[in-house]
Amino acid sequence: MSRVGRRLSAAAGASFGGGGEPPSGDAAGAAVHDLICRRIERALPTRQRYKYVQPRVVPEGPGWKVLSPNCSRNIDPAGGEIEIAWLLPVEDHDGQGGWLLFARQHAESRWDLRLRSSRLTELLDRLCADPQREFWQ
Repeated sequence: MSRVGRRLSAAAGASFGGGGEPPSGDAAGAAVHDLICRRIERALPTRQRYKYVQPRVVPEGPGWKVLSPNCSRNIDPAGGEIEIAWLLPVEDHDGQGGWLLFARQHAESRWDLRLRSSRLTELLDRLCADPQREFWQ
């Protein structure tokens, strides 16, 4: 397994506890966690696709998943809620923070890495623009 794969596996397996929430005793960590969640939520209305649905952001491990109703019914014929993206904070080997953006591959039931960046803004721009329909299918 590659170094990135090992770090990804470790990060994906890690949890703040309680379904992705920061530890209850860490008020600063909880505030940062909430701030990042709000930042993702504020970016989603700028997306280019499926602007008429109301996606939501939920904690997932140390990151956040974007869920949305599947109005096109391409993935869920009943139009239920589907996973769109997973934003995951990671720490590089040199201690620098960064972000990973995954798209859900529903047919294979897996997450595919689409972008790695040191800036959350870059991930949000890619998710909202979605020029290749990687996320909003």
